[in-house]
Amino acid sequence: MSKIILVLALVSLLSLLLLPMVALAQIEIKECCTLHKTITVDTVTCNEDTVAAPDAAAAADCAGAYCAASADVWGMFCILNTIYRVTDWVSYILFAFVGVMIIIGAFTIVTAGGSPDKVSSGRNYIVYAIIGLVVAFFARAIPALVKAVIGM
Repeated sequence: MSKIILVLALVSLLSLLLLPMVALAQIEIKECCTLHKTITVDTVTCNEDTVAAPDAAAAADCAGAYCAASADVWGMFCILNTIYRVTDWVSYILFAFVGVMIIIGAFTIVTAGGSPDKVSSGRNYIVYAIIGLVVAFFARAIPALVKAVIGM
């Protein structure tokens, strides 16, 4: 069971490390991105469903309302938007996995029939699921950590 959690943690870390390469592998690089959350960089706040771009001409490539970000910080909006999207998906997958593991652990305990080994195994499933829940909450904190490291 601990190997599964270790593999999931490593896959999550690897996906975050491969994120810049995936972003650069796009066929067409636009100078804009549509934000899926309200993001604040320095003193500029761009709302959800707005377009972050260096100027209005570049924002015309993307559909939506233009967020008046300066040319030197619009890229940070796109990077943070991507980090938010990836961490949201990772946490959703981990939350679903935690739910399944708790159900499996509870089923193992209920069907143990008095066997201490099966009760212990079911208890371990639930404990590891709770550890996975903590990891999922940390995945939601990654954008805040990135902002702190960058100094925003």
